[in-house]
Amino acid sequence: MYSFDLSPEQRQLKDTVHRFAVEEIIPVAAEYDKKEELPLDICHKAWELGFLNPQVPTTYGGLGLGVMDTCLIDEEMIYGCAGIALNMVANNLAALPLLIAGDEAQKKRYLGQLAAEPSFGAFALTEPGAGSDAAGITTSYRKVGDEFVLNGTKHFITNGTIADWYVVFATQDRDDRHGGISCFVLASDTPGITANRMHNKMGQRASDTAEIVFEEAHVPRVGLVGAEGAGFKVAMRTFDHSRPEVGAFAIGISQRALDESLKYAQQREAFGQTIANFQAIQFMLADMAIELEAMRLLTYKAAWMLDQGAPASIVSSYAKAFGADRTMQITTNAVQIFGGYGYLGEYPVEKLMRDAKLLQIYEGTSQIQRVVIARHLLKDV
Repeated sequence: MYSFDLSPEQRQLKDTVHRFAVEEIIPVAAEYDKKEELPLDICHKAWELGFLNPQVPTTYGGLGLGVMDTCLIDEEMIYGCAGIALNMVANNLAALPLLIAGDEAQKKRYLGQLAAEPSFGAFALTEPGAGSDAAGITTSYRKVGDEFVLNGTKHFITNGTIADWYVVFATQDRDDRHGGISCFVLASDTPGITANRMHNKMGQRASDTAEIVFEEAHVPRVGLVGAEGAGFKVAMRTFDHSRPEVGAFAIGISQRALDESLKYAQQREAFGQTIANFQAIQFMLADMAIELEAMRLLTYKAAWMLDQGAPASIVSSYAKAFGADRTMQITTNAVQIFGGYGYLGEYPVEKLMRDAKLLQIYEGTSQIQRVVIARHLLKDV
């Protein structure tokens, strides 16, 4: 049965993470955005408080929380800074293929490590020539005895230079497209792997984003995740679970933009009164609130469905596409409300607008979400 209220435990969780974001992340967010650096001390504090890796089962030392609880953590962390928080919440993305298809030994080793110490994993699918077309990856593998050998390049990989291990997707036969792809998990210090941080991003600049090159990198047989040739299915099932988290990112950025706009509109004076008295400003604020509530409902529905074990692929795409697109509009309006000051880096909304743009790109662009949704609609016609 649906409930439109959070449990007392969920409210406490949300409030606790919000305080952490306000006290620990917001004061340093602009500094690390400028420096393009990830403050690892903040990540370690978040780990100590249990905000990282919430879905790691208790069997492996984690909290065993569901998708809904994870989204509540995500939205409050992102409220502080999307760039800083991204590396922390990206551990969920790296863990999901193992939760979905990993064997007991893989879960114990890699998920157990996340729970046992402040550490990172990375999900490596995207390539220089294969973003939206995930089936078009060219990173290859071949069998050599009891091992697999990887060659190729991954691009835009969150946690790429700080991860202790990677989940990597590679193909044995490019012509087989979906059917040729397998999933592997391996330590980041495996010989033959080079990771280089990517710089000069438009937004989410504090996050660690990397290019990873595999040159004759050997993966033992035990590194195969799931069945050989089932990698594409593992990736798509991963996105079904992770896209509501992007919806939560949208909630966090949008809520911050609305809060900053409300505060500024009640302080800034023009024509002898605060600009909050002008109907044009009031309408923008009202639209922000409407869109924020709508994205919250879509995201929470998708998370609830996944926690119930129900198929949520399309609702996850609804949440991701709507949240990403409306957050871009909300942050644009926030800059407009701030006027010329909104265009300056000294004020928070300029960064929020830059950070928002990436939501329309990673984990499936807004256009790809519409392709997925349209195919679903048309298959029953």
